[in-house]
Amino acid sequence: MNDHDPSIDIQAVSRYLADQSDPDDHRYVFAYTVRLQNRGSQAAQLISRHWVITDGNGKVEEVRGDGVVGKQPVLEPGESFEYSSGAVLETAVGSMHGSYHMQAEDGTAFDAAIPTFTLSVPRMLN
Repeated sequence: MNDHDPSIDIQAVSRYLADQSDPDDHRYVFAYTVRLQNRGSQAAQLISRHWVITDGNGKVEEVRGDGVVGKQPVLEPGESFEYSSGAVLETAVGSMHGSYHMQAEDGTAFDAAIPTFTLSVPRMLN
């Protein structure tokens, strides 16, 4: 390991989209926004993503693909990149986590972990 290993800080926030959801049909739609920040000393490019989506019944769906929202952004040291996407669950509560496969400008490939975050329908107050 060299002392220039990139450090990517990842934060994710989700919200429930009631207008696109249909609880009677077991369809719960969530949007999430992810922010990546390069805290390392060299540029790094996001090459691909791997998501693990778990619903309230324990059903797991894995999603892999190139880039995010059609992009493979390069983050210079100190730069950040933010994007929004969505997920559909059959239950009112679930979670997501995963990783981004990155490549540093020196050619080193590494995975940046995406911390687990919750997808949840807000509790209704009567």
